[in-house]
Amino acid sequence: MKPDRIILASASPRRKGLLLKLFRDFDVVAADVDESIRPGESAPEHVKRLALEKARTVAARTGDATVISADTVVVLDGDILGKPSDAGEAGRMLRRLSGRTHAVLTAFCILDAATGERVLKVVESRVTMKAIGERELDEYIATGESLDKAGAYAIQGAASRFVERVEGSYTNVVGLPMDELEDELRAMGLISPGR
Repeated sequence: MKPDRIILASASPRRKGLLLKLFRDFDVVAADVDESIRPGESAPEHVKRLALEKARTVAARTGDATVISADTVVVLDGDILGKPSDAGEAGRMLRRLSGRTHAVLTAFCILDAATGERVLKVVESRVTMKAIGERELDEYIATGESLDKAGAYAIQGAASRFVERVEGSYTNVVGLPMDELEDELRAMGLISPGR
């Protein structure tokens, strides 16, 4: 693969900010795909499918480029918690997460649009939440931050005060597991070995 043109297939400002740590110059192209969970689909299967669909959707429109995509979900008691549809659903999700440990899975895909060569990996982190009081929960939901986040919270935002502990990659919880991504990009020759 050649690092001539890098495209981030995501509208997420968090992913863009993280990728800027590796590349100064890249394009951002949102990938509009149906994020519905398919019947019988496990959380790892779900995030891998969506990361690959996002990469392929953008690659089909771009030609010769390296496309980087990702998808993140929160998993509790075997249930996949994606982005809440409204404030009521955000509240229900956060009440479930309160005082408990959950998994955060992010799949990332690196796809060569010209050749179809790709890497597709899933990274899991575990997050333990403090018990969240109703007033705190209502105040957080009122900020609007929860509405476009998997599991209804942004660990790097106002919800950081609810987090007791993170096991594994912190940036994975934000939406892009940087150590793992950097390792793969280096192995593919897209960033220099000495970086």
